Amino acid sequence: MLEQLLAPAVIIGVLASGIQLATPYLYASIGEMFSQVSGVLNLGLEGVMLVAAFAAYYITWTTGNYYYALAIATLVGGLMGLLTAFISVTLKAEQGISGIGIYLFGLGLSDLLFLVMVGTPKAIDGVPRLEIPGLSDLPVLGPVLFSQNLLVYGAFACVPLAWFILNKTTLGLKIRAVGQTPEAADSLGISVSQVRYITVTLAGAMAGIAGASLSIALLNIFQQNLTSGLGFIAVALVYFGGWRPFRIMAGALLFSMVNALQLWIQTLGIGLPSDIAGMLPYVLTIVALIFAARQIVTQPTALTKPFERGE
Repeated sequence: MLEQLLAPAVIIGVLASGIQLATPYLYASIGEMFSQVSGVLNLGLEGVMLVAAFAAYYITWTTGNYYYALAIATLVGGLMGLLTAFISVTLKAEQGISGIGIYLFGLGLSDLLFLVMVGTPKAIDGVPRLEIPGLSDLPVLGPVLFSQNLLVYGAFACVPLAWFILNKTTLGLKIRAVGQTPEAADSLGISVSQVRYITVTLAGAMAGIAGASLSIALLNIFQQNLTSGLGFIAVALVYFGGWRPFRIMAGALLFSMVNALQLWIQTLGIGLPSDIAGMLPYVLTIVALIFAARQIVTQPTALTKPFERGE
């Protein structure tokens, strides 16, 4: 068993697959990080991803245009993010319960649209790989890092970009201020509602891209409940990473590498029951949440707390 897993081809395969599988987690968790840093917990990511994943799949299936599909998925995610912002920020609904409502809405809507418009799972041609000239020919690093599709590169580019926005821009300062002391931010003329609308809508749009990456770049198919808890894991990764982009990326890579490993274990037919192998990523999620519990003291002070002027 160990000899099979340590074979060079298997190691490269696990690493390349792990990098690719991290894509939807990165898009969803980085977007959710912005939302949470501003003070809004969005548990509806899963539902947003499902609707956007179907939208991207259907557009690709009917037109073959990946760029159009990605744009539509982003728009759908953004609109659902806007709905979430209206419920959480304007109506000041309890964020945990409203998030579950968005999830159930997205789950039901995606199932309905799939059954009515498609019927049964049908494979499509996914987003092709974009091999970087020269770099893709490098041993080990080439197939692992430089022979991926465009959405994979975009996901990892989001990490330093998110760090820069949060820590080096006026917008990032406003987001952090609203999430920590919204009363003080309001007294300085910062619109708490506006900032939260921006971040929650952004989280929805990025969840839309995450869903699209799953249906048209990783699996190249759509079926009911395609995400299988991915959105909730993305929320857990934000806690695991302590609301820091690079730590969130590390958590996403850890989870995706374990996921890739269990897939290879099943592919190689190694004497480990498939049910146990399939449990490995989720056991890791539980361990991550236990670790994340120690990070609660660092969470945004106003997280899940509606803001009322004058309070």
